[in-house]
Formats: sequence, structure tokens, C-alpha cells
Amino acid sequence: MRPSPEQRPAPVGGPAEEIPVVAPQLRSLRRRSGLTLEAAAALAGLSPAHLSRLETGRRTPSLPMLLALARAYGTTVSDLLGEVPEGRDPIVRADRMEAQEAGGWTYWRAGGSGRAMQALRLHVPLGGGQEELVRVHPGEEWLYVTGGRLRLTLGESTHLLETGDAAHFDSLTPHRIAAASPGGVDLLFMHTLMQSGVSELCLGAAPTRREMP
Repeated sequence: MRPSPEQRPAPVGGPAEEIPVVAPQLRSLRRRSGLTLEAAAALAGLSPAHLSRLETGRRTPSLPMLLALARAYGTTVSDLLGEVPEGRDPIVRADRMEAQEAGGWTYWRAGGSGRAMQALRLHVPLGGGQEELVRVHPGEEWLYVTGGRLRLTLGESTHLLETGDAAHFDSLTPHRIAAASPGGVDLLFMHTLMQSGVSELCLGAAPTRREMP
């Protein structure tokens, strides 16, 4: 049986070393939100034990986990990683978009911090380890394929998107993202940030399975 994302150890020399500020930042934002470990884990669809391991740096969060925690705390992935700019400059220059990695995916922040939606550039490698992650959360998502081919699963339907194709969907629909080309797939990705008592991340091999704390 394939181990769940919570059971997989953090890779040596991987994202844990590239984003060292994430563990204390996760703990700080949770406490600032006035949430207990148990309450925050329930909002993000994680177990309290796994969230504790993320906060102490013993596990590396995947990008979907960071997105779920950002929604639970009413903030952005950039804030979770300590990438808060000095001001709310509406322009994000190319040389300020530093590559970050989470769970095998590479992403670049392409939008401002503290906004109602988050914009990212994403590179999803073929067989990057997250192709079985199923996400469910309040809000909307929009994506645009800038290179390669994308396999997008929405509920029980699977769609193959080519370069230039886009998708816009209700993110309460269970959804999965995976590369369908040897070189991976590049995306522009936007999602709304909604803090909600029913916000959760769904992790499993099928859209109907939910990982509960």
C-alpha cells in the first residue's frame, strides 16, 4: 500500500532545506490566528500530529498543504514562507519571482501579498509525487497551461489540456493536477483565499476519499 502524504518522510536535501523559515512561520501564524493545533489541523484537513511535525520542521509541507494552511489562517503561501514584501506594490518584477519548491513542484509568486486571491507560476514535473493528491476547499481556481500538457481531474471527469488551454472551476469540486508530458507542465495558477470553518484539504487516491484528523 502506498504511504499517505503524512507518512512520507521529508526528502534529504530537498524543500526542507530550501524553505527553512516555514516551520516557525507556521506556528507563528497559527497562534496569531488564535487557533489550537487541533482546530488548525481540522481546518486544513490534516491530523494534529502531522501539523505538529510541520511546525517543528520534522516534515516538509507539499504545496497543496501550504495552500490549505494559508486558507485556514486567512493568508497566502508567500506569508507562510516569510516572503512578505515591504509594501503593496502592484507590480511583481520577473527578477523578484524567486523559485521555491514544495512537494516536488516548483512555483514562483506572481501576485501581491495579503490579497483576496493568490497568483502563482507553477511547474509540475511528470510523476512528481503529488499526482494522487485530491483537493477540496471553498473558493474558485483558474489555471492556464503555458507549456506542456496537463491532466486535470474534476470530480469523476478527467481532462487533457494542451498549451494555451485554460480551466476555471469551483474548488469544492474534488480536483487533481498532474503533468501529462515528459518534460512536465507549466501553468499560470490563481485561486481565491477564503477562510472557512469547512475548509479542508482532501488527500487520497480517489476524489471520494478524505483524510481526516
